[in-house]
Amino acid sequence: MSVRLLSIPTVAAALDVDRRTVYRFIAAGDLPVVDLRTGSGRSRVRVPAASLDEFLSRRAVVMPTTRR
Repeated sequence: MSVRLLSIPTVAAALDVDRRTVYRFIAAGDLPVVDLRTGSGRSRVRVPAASLDEFLSRRAVVMPTTRR
């Protein structure tokens, strides 16, 4: 199984937002992560690429067409 994992800065760049915004999406449960913690130190989270795609699909908005 090959899962592509994205760093927080990469996700932020893809969404054109600040890293703090990505962490807010994670804290709200809108964006799932994989925790790669290797000990008692800081966690190292990564976002599966498929999760980012699903996040974007859920947030997609179709703009209504305007009549002339």
